[in-house]
Amino acid sequence: MRNILSWLGSAEEHAVLKDAELHVEETCKTVAYLSKAIKAHIAGDLAGGIAAIQEIKESERRADQLRAKMVTELSGDMLVPPDREDLMRFANSLDKIADGTLRAGRILGLIEAQLPDPVMRDMAISTELVVKGMSHLHDAIKALAKDQTQEALAGCNEVERCEHEADDQKRSMLLAVLHAGLDAPRLLLCYNLAEALEAVTDRMDNVSDMLRLFALRSR
Repeated sequence: MRNILSWLGSAEEHAVLKDAELHVEETCKTVAYLSKAIKAHIAGDLAGGIAAIQEIKESERRADQLRAKMVTELSGDMLVPPDREDLMRFANSLDKIADGTLRAGRILGLIEAQLPDPVMRDMAISTELVVKGMSHLHDAIKALAKDQTQEALAGCNEVERCEHEADDQKRSMLLAVLHAGLDAPRLLLCYNLAEALEAVTDRMDNVSDMLRLFALRSR
């Protein structure tokens, strides 16, 4: 039996996993700011929503800088090609979560008029699933870094559960949007927002699949 740090045998590989922890912590902040923006929109606080969307942008930029650092570390000669490629995909997939969250925030920023209560309720539920999934992904990465394989796999299972719930929730939100009698611009924006929120959980599930692979290699 070998632990995760014997698979990630060099200091460079270990540094990548530690940077992944930092990246997921920053991505958690990005997701939290999205939740903050959604809540401000529901409360009719336009200024608060704009401020939260700006925080999403700044957090996503910090996450992108961490991804660039991970990619630089992976460009060294200490990693064998298969491991380098897997970890490079991991770094890029992790960053896509923050990218997707920013996309959702930008769409939200274009919705200026208040939405009907059923739409806002489903929008809030969708966002909380994103927050919940990100929390479980964070826990899974931290567990893997500590060689807690079973805990990491359990976290991955929770991410997958959130992704399945998000699929159903997207349908619920779209039904609410279609029955809300919205004008064409808001209908289109709400449709794209529902798609964007669900896509974020898809990206989390992609990362959790990679974590499962890493966990299996560590055995």
